[in-house]
Amino acid sequence: MNFTFSHVAIESIAHVLPPVILSSGDVEWQLSALYERLHLPFGRLELMTGIRERRAWPGEILPSQASTEAAENVLKKTAFAKNDIDLLVHASVCRDRLEPATAAYVHRNLQLSAHTPFFDLSNACLGFLNAMMAVAAMIEAGQIGSALIVSGENGKPLLDHTIAHLRQNTALTRQEIKAYFANLTIGSGAVAAILCRDNLVKNSKNILKLRAISALTDASGCTLCQGDVTPDNALAMRTDSEALLHLGIRLAADNWRQFLQYTRLQSADIAHTICHQVGQRHRAMLYQTLGLDLEKDFSTFPFLGNTGSVALPLTLSVALEKNIIAPNEKTALLGIGSGISSLMALVENF
Repeated sequence: MNFTFSHVAIESIAHVLPPVILSSGDVEWQLSALYERLHLPFGRLELMTGIRERRAWPGEILPSQASTEAAENVLKKTAFAKNDIDLLVHASVCRDRLEPATAAYVHRNLQLSAHTPFFDLSNACLGFLNAMMAVAAMIEAGQIGSALIVSGENGKPLLDHTIAHLRQNTALTRQEIKAYFANLTIGSGAVAAILCRDNLVKNSKNILKLRAISALTDASGCTLCQGDVTPDNALAMRTDSEALLHLGIRLAADNWRQFLQYTRLQSADIAHTICHQVGQRHRAMLYQTLGLDLEKDFSTFPFLGNTGSVALPLTLSVALEKNIIAPNEKTALLGIGSGISSLMALVENF
């Protein structure tokens, strides 16, 4: 499926980096007994993933609190008033609870208008991009003028539960621990963006036009990465990383061909690329398979790890903050999420 947009702008985008830094060495030190028993070399986590550290929130924090902080940051960057926001969407994997929508708490925290509806939209690591797709369609159709999309991920409970599980189950083999390896790359963060019709743009710096989105799915891989809440209310996830990697990249390759055909572009027309922030192996295989120039890539995974739905939009926010993207340059956002889905978006600075 393909979508074209003529009048949708990413008016403002902002992020929050949690203050606690947890290195890959710190994670391995907590698993020292496991490493010694299985004769695993220390440093392998960073060597295999390229992730030297990830961020964590101090103490306990709800996803709505992280999302609220990101929303407050984006509202500081724009002339949009809270009453100008026509819709609020919360798009992270993490939620405060099953009911009500986490967006309700963000709405209350921000004291948005009673005329601003809200809902949650979740699709693993693609939630934020899916929210952009849905919001952009509503803006293009003239149903709304603007929307605030927020996402707050807290990966520390999953990381802590994984470390505890690996330490307690002393009979696990090298093969058995592979299902938990992806959990050790998880980080935390928050991001928020205001999308609006282009004639409503109030900000004058780092405005992006959302030009197109290409979507492709392969639900045969829906069991390759599964997360849930355990009976003792902990977060758990098991991933067949190898199978997920290969199926995801194969799907991305098909979607990239569809993306280029639909936008009538060639790879050389793309000035910058940002992919979902998994790690160095995923990035290398993805760019090689798609025939993309790795020099055009901008990444944050070395110091943030995999932050779920936050990863790609937060990396875009950092790139804009560092003035990586120049006026009139085209950037491709390459999203892949467990399930499996691929979303690729074309944005252009203007």
